[in-house]
Amino acid sequence: MSAAPIPSTPAHAAHAGRARALLLLLGVVWGLNWPAVKVALSGVSPWGLRSIGLGAAACTVFALGFARGRPMAVRAGRDRLHIAVAGVLNVAAFNILLTFAQLGAATSRVAIITYSMPLWAVLFARIALGERLDRVRAAGLLLGACGLAVLLAPLAEGGLPRGILFALAAALTWAAGTIYTKWARISVEPLAVAGWQLLIGALVALTGLLSFEGMPHWPHWSMVHREVLVAVAYHIVFGMALGYVLWFNIINRMPAGVASLGTLLVPVVGVTGAVLLLGERPGLSDLGGFALIFCAALCVLLPSGIPRRRRAR
Repeated sequence: MSAAPIPSTPAHAAHAGRARALLLLLGVVWGLNWPAVKVALSGVSPWGLRSIGLGAAACTVFALGFARGRPMAVRAGRDRLHIAVAGVLNVAAFNILLTFAQLGAATSRVAIITYSMPLWAVLFARIALGERLDRVRAAGLLLGACGLAVLLAPLAEGGLPRGILFALAAALTWAAGTIYTKWARISVEPLAVAGWQLLIGALVALTGLLSFEGMPHWPHWSMVHREVLVAVAYHIVFGMALGYVLWFNIINRMPAGVASLGTLLVPVVGVTGAVLLLGERPGLSDLGGFALIFCAALCVLLPSGIPRRRRAR
């Protein structure tokens, strides 16, 4: 006999409802960050934008951790090394590559290609960790490969633009960092891991700024277009600081797998925002590739191992 379902209490239903509302808000906030970054890059350098944005996000996460009384220090040398490597891959390389990708390609295309991240993570997990592929995930990889082929084939005739290559590289570094973190099994408070990784990302971006551009010389605010100021403010306050606060509130309210599945709203909002706010017009190959990659990500993010019903004897 199957166990009777546990009745949902009003408090539990309200808790789950708030989590879903926060997840919807996060999808909108992070989705609109795509066109905001594109506009901001017309007046701020890539290195400068990432230095400010990642620095603000790191300060916000540390402040949140201290306010909640969480241990934010990392004492073990092993954990420090693993957090540093994951921070370079998951935060620094990912965000910096995405910034340069948006300079060399349409925001909608960059968003679509970037969200092939879960597919690469599944593939890397199979190679590096020996994780088995079930039929749904195998179908997801096939759909993802078809989606990338549909999207990239028209662009490959004259050679893939640098922006597309940067977007692919960003997706690969995120997947590599995710699998590395899973392999390392870091036993540290999650907020501390996120805070230190964001700080590492900010320091890498600042190092790039000083190495390639020298000491920053901020232009007078009167010389910067109003749209650029609004976009930079949105990126710092909403896209980075508020976004990460929302994310960790969501993680505390629902399983990480369900939360990750909910972030599929981000590329939908990002592509829509690029069309409405930036005037981009994705072609049929873009839309076809987006549909296939979206379905593929859905396949690999769906929870596996759902128990089958026992046959009645």
